[in-house]
Amino acid sequence: MRLIVFLTVAYLMYVLSGQIHSVLVDFAVAFLIAYLANPLLNWLERGRVKRGLGVFFVVLVFLALLGLAGVLLATVSAQLVTLLQKLPEQIGTLGDTVDRIIRLLTKLGVPGLDNTRAQLIEAAQNYVQNLGDNLMPILQRGLSSTGSLLSGLLSIGGVVGQILLILLLSVYLMLDYNRVNASLVGLFPRPWQPRVLELSHLIGTAVGGYARGQLVIATFIGVFVWLGLLGIGIPSAAAIGFLAGAFNIVPYLGPIIGALPAILLALTLPGALLKIAAVVGIFVLANQIEGNFLSPYILSKTTDLHPVTVLLAILVGVSLLGFVGALLAVPTVALGKLLMHRYYYTSRIYTEGP
Repeated sequence: MRLIVFLTVAYLMYVLSGQIHSVLVDFAVAFLIAYLANPLLNWLERGRVKRGLGVFFVVLVFLALLGLAGVLLATVSAQLVTLLQKLPEQIGTLGDTVDRIIRLLTKLGVPGLDNTRAQLIEAAQNYVQNLGDNLMPILQRGLSSTGSLLSGLLSIGGVVGQILLILLLSVYLMLDYNRVNASLVGLFPRPWQPRVLELSHLIGTAVGGYARGQLVIATFIGVFVWLGLLGIGIPSAAAIGFLAGAFNIVPYLGPIIGALPAILLALTLPGALLKIAAVVGIFVLANQIEGNFLSPYILSKTTDLHPVTVLLAILVGVSLLGFVGALLAVPTVALGKLLMHRYYYTSRIYTEGP
């Protein structure tokens, strides 16, 4: 009878969670923010700073980063709109470079190059025109006036409204972090509570270590791309660097996302081919540094995983679930390793055999 009751309750909770999954996701994100901010708040409290004041400081930092992100993304979007409007005309400037390549190939005896220049220029113009037709409406909608912004604020499902809801939840969770944890643990039967506390500590170690490591890596990628593009004179270097760092929450994705606007902006500059080569070199170098050094080293330190395990976990996660799999792969494997060390390697099944 007890088993029937437990299964019925579990099924009802499963059905209910499917109906309110968006609320559960918002709470999970808010709780993650509170979890990441809690060590800083505890440190401030030890320095005799009241917790409420510390939470206010954290919220100010969060809002400042959010405002900076909006300004930078609006800047790079505006420049890309202008770029896509003018790019078909500027493709013609590549004709001189194409002529030099064709002359070189002709000297080498390559046949059939009579109409190659015109065909290449026409193909490039058509491609860029199609690119502009597809991307410009998206970018212009993102830069639309405050009407759409206000409608997003008033809409419950709007992105801005959801961010404000998560921020409000995180404030309450940061203020009463210990009490909320105690309440969540108190929902479980008393005999289970020590094990629940132990599991929550293991989850915190795995997820927290991964999140802190990814923040360090994303900061490095953003600064590296920003300084590199600034050095070769690419417009909106700071915005593109921020874009690369923000999307680097999933390893290797940031440089790929940031490379496209950087290459497009480089096309408008004198010596476009050299600029494009330099941009590609910067992003390839950033990707290599992250993939071969930063991600394996930092994530292996924060999650106690071997570098090979980190790389394999990301590849398997991408293969199974794509973006979400890449995001969850490393903390999931780290948690699995902690669970094995805590429960499997100390069990009689491991020490004495089946």
